[in-house]
Amino acid sequence: MQEEQPQEAAEEPAPSTEASECDPGVVPGDSQNLSDVDALKILLEMKMKKRQKQPSLPGTVTELVTEEGSKVYVVGTAHFSDDSKRDVVKTIQEVQPDVVVVELCQYRVSMLKMDEKTLLKEAKELSLEKLQQAVRQNGVMSGLMQMLLLKVSAHITEQLGMAPGGEFREAFKEASKVPFCKFHLGDRPIPVTFKRAIAALSFWQKVKLAWGLCFLSDPISKDDVEKCKQKDLLEQMMAEMIGEFPDLHRTIVSERDIYLTYMLRQAAKRLELPRASEAEPRKSVPSVVVGVVGMGHVPGIEKNWSTDLNIQEIMSVPPPSISSRVARFVVKAAFFGLMCYGFYRVGKRTVTLILSMTATRSCLQRLAEIRPQK
Repeated sequence: MQEEQPQEAAEEPAPSTEASECDPGVVPGDSQNLSDVDALKILLEMKMKKRQKQPSLPGTVTELVTEEGSKVYVVGTAHFSDDSKRDVVKTIQEVQPDVVVVELCQYRVSMLKMDEKTLLKEAKELSLEKLQQAVRQNGVMSGLMQMLLLKVSAHITEQLGMAPGGEFREAFKEASKVPFCKFHLGDRPIPVTFKRAIAALSFWQKVKLAWGLCFLSDPISKDDVEKCKQKDLLEQMMAEMIGEFPDLHRTIVSERDIYLTYMLRQAAKRLELPRASEAEPRKSVPSVVVGVVGMGHVPGIEKNWSTDLNIQEIMSVPPPSISSRVARFVVKAAFFGLMCYGFYRVGKRTVTLILSMTATRSCLQRLAEIRPQK
């Protein structure tokens, strides 16, 4: 099976030597004669010394171990939570990871580069331009579904006054402070997820889901969001969702559990130590990985951790069903009809306005007087 390589962020955090407790330039012997390999070994040793053997971690962290002995610390987060940000920072500082994996894909990487103020503004504004972009990327039905889910996110953003994804931005910042720490994007691409989700729903399920999302108005408090960090409440919420849209849960949650698990295991390969020459035997040590994912994905990652995974099955996009093609035609026809009606109304008013102007009427009268003379 062809392996899917972990996606790295567009701008990987640069390795920093300032995270060490002591000055990396002060080493025994003549530091001027150190080779690059020796310097790398010293920095790695310093990093491992700073790494806590028995880290004091938040209750939202789940520790998993690979067959090769690598450790993966999965931080379960609420996407609109200050506590989750602190949990991520503390975990990365304690374990000094070799890789940080976040629940983002290349289509959402811009979230890492924007400041809170810009993100807050972007999340609240759902424009026609955003709708057109979503439709171009994902198709008509998937694009509309994406905009509906963005509406939910915007609703929560407006209720809480907090931009989503703060824990991912904190992970990005902290990873840049850890020497030789890589930053990977571990989520399945959004277009694949939405297209598979739409294909899994019947026509009436799509209508029902869209109706519910369009008229979402229940107030959401900060306490409600923080309660999402409790596994018992979360499982209850997921059970309600499964009962109403089981196919949607499978594509949006369960399949992404598999994908995230696979990407975490890929990131947790043994770390090869630097060699002074090709003749020197290869040496490797177990790596340490921190995964930052929504709390709802943690049970699925634990469940899939020791199983054989085939992500090719969940990366394929099924052909559109008859109901999807009909719905696409109806949406396009309605959109085209609204545009034509709009042009008709605007055009009719414009012509009436022009004809009612004194200058226009005068010109028409002069033309009428000139014609008989010919």
